[in-house]
Amino acid sequence: MKFIEEVVVEEFLPTFRSMLASELRERGFTQHEVAGALGISQSAVSKYAHGSVAQRQEVLDDERVLDLVERVADGLAAGDVSSVQALVETEVLIRQLEDGDLLAALHEESMPELADYEGDFNIHDPESSLRTTERVLSSVRRGVRTLTSASGFANLIPNVGSNIAECLPDAQGIEDVAAVPGRIFDVKGRATVPSDPEFGVSEHVAGVLLAAREADTDVRAAVNLRYDADVVQRFADAGYETVEFDPEAPTDPIVAALEGADHAETFVLYQTGGYGIEAITYVLAPDAATAASVVREVLL
Repeated sequence: MKFIEEVVVEEFLPTFRSMLASELRERGFTQHEVAGALGISQSAVSKYAHGSVAQRQEVLDDERVLDLVERVADGLAAGDVSSVQALVETEVLIRQLEDGDLLAALHEESMPELADYEGDFNIHDPESSLRTTERVLSSVRRGVRTLTSASGFANLIPNVGSNIAECLPDAQGIEDVAAVPGRIFDVKGRATVPSDPEFGVSEHVAGVLLAAREADTDVRAAVNLRYDADVVQRFADAGYETVEFDPEAPTDPIVAALEGADHAETFVLYQTGGYGIEAITYVLAPDAATAASVVREVLL
């Protein structure tokens, strides 16, 4: 794990300072004056002057960096720019370069895992898609651990397998839903998880979740379990709303069952099967961790 701040310190600042030191020397600054202007030691200035500090070519070639170095050097030489203003101007540029720009590219180079996320993002943005995506994946992981660490969960897994899914706030399709690839299966009485959660790997549970959201419910997560009347009754006895739908209904059976009523933030959907259709129970909740906790508290 490498922070973008480390990229700034290790990749950007040495190059920027060496460029600025060189420009100041060209404007007649002594080594001592350069050190004072940059807030560094004279020995550091000497290293910059003798090329002893590694430089990033991408920073050297960036027009915005070149323009800032020239403006700051001119201002410091003329006395028009204070060290505080020089710092502020540099910080502004750094924030700009971190936002899906030069420094973001250098960060991705040093941490290739970031390349898995499409599009530009600002890693400091609390509302970034990256942060939201990672939080959803984290919630699904917690849900998986809650279920699979509970004694007896394997007995609740239907023949088609279980899955636990959570969607992004503005989910439109299954690519916006994170779940366990290949589902969770009962292998000799043990719940077996094939791999880490991913987006776009569930059709069954993700489809149920998205259909429930189409009916204007506020849920963002779902987990499927085997059906029997006792399972549904135990949820009802625990105070959770239970809603039956007909899987063989001609159109949108889940939407039809849920539309036109206010539903709690956590509730149970179920269907009792049909021709070639296994009976299944679904717990829907605000997030995957909550869905798993409800299952554990009520049934395990």
